[in-house]
Amino acid sequence: MPSLTLPYVPHYVAAPPTKEYLEYADLAIIDISKAATEEGRTALAIELREALLNHGFFYVVNHGYSQAQTARIFDIADVPFSAVTDGEKQRYVATRNETGSVQGYTLLPYVDVDGGPIGMRPSEDTQKPSIPILPDIQEFSKHNHFNVLHPILRLIARSLELPEDTLVNNHEYDAVGETAVRFIKYYPRTEEEETATKNVWLKGHTDLGSITILWSQPVTALQIQTREGEWRWIRHMENALVVNAGDTMDFLSGGYYKGTIHRVVQPPVDQRNYTRLGIFYFAMPDDDVKLVPMDASPVLQRVGIQRRCDDSEAPTMEQWRKARTMAFDHSKLKSGKGKGVEEEEIINGVVIKYYN
Repeated sequence: MPSLTLPYVPHYVAAPPTKEYLEYADLAIIDISKAATEEGRTALAIELREALLNHGFFYVVNHGYSQAQTARIFDIADVPFSAVTDGEKQRYVATRNETGSVQGYTLLPYVDVDGGPIGMRPSEDTQKPSIPILPDIQEFSKHNHFNVLHPILRLIARSLELPEDTLVNNHEYDAVGETAVRFIKYYPRTEEEETATKNVWLKGHTDLGSITILWSQPVTALQIQTREGEWRWIRHMENALVVNAGDTMDFLSGGYYKGTIHRVVQPPVDQRNYTRLGIFYFAMPDDDVKLVPMDASPVLQRVGIQRRCDDSEAPTMEQWRKARTMAFDHSKLKSGKGKGVEEEEIINGVVIKYYN
């Protein structure tokens, strides 16, 4: 009989919530448990459509993980940072610039879009030092994929009046691709570092994938840009998920669901001496999916399709993710056009913008 005892991991002590007054985004809260019924999916599809059109970000609650399970996964997420030697980390450094893959560690200092050291990023399938807890991470990965991502994709397809499994069929768990759990740890920065980057830790950008799932944590540093061009903070909600659409969803929805610009900035004063441990599930279509609009959608036919490039020139998911990943910190950015656009680059014929 297998042991019911979970492998021991040290407890990660997170920061207390900030007490500072901040201007928060008013995000919709999606109770994903309601997706279990036809009636619930009908109502949720409308809620999700409005959330994506209004902010592009929303909370998900009642996702199936208890508070205790969530606390344990944060303990696990810190292991590759705090319980692995620097020498061991060097053995598993990501080859993002050579292969376009983010699997593995990215070592400090790492200049990500705006030039801030943001810690080391382990990917779930490259963590040899974390072998005893790999079953936990595997279970967590499947939970994100089947119990969170797939229900969201079904609701999006429903909101576009497409068969519910249209997007699910393009996001298979075992298919070739780079959908994965990622752990990202931000460390307190010096005054010199803050001055050099104007307190921006990660410049305003849109995600390259279809859906990003962030497990809410208490250090307030994430901001989104509203449709009016104002920056608003994302409030921490205990045991909730913060979900947003990325560029790939923009491709597939013909511009109907656009990626929302977001950034990471210096936390409030009462949280600046704490680390910020992030747990993400970055979802992308399977590598062989061609990123063209789902033009069979009656909704897109009514509102019109905004293509980011000609269908004949549209990249596959593999081409898109590798080009975006390999370009980080290596492309020659030029001054951007439009309100708030600081720099831009062209990847596979598509303009990518970064925001101050």
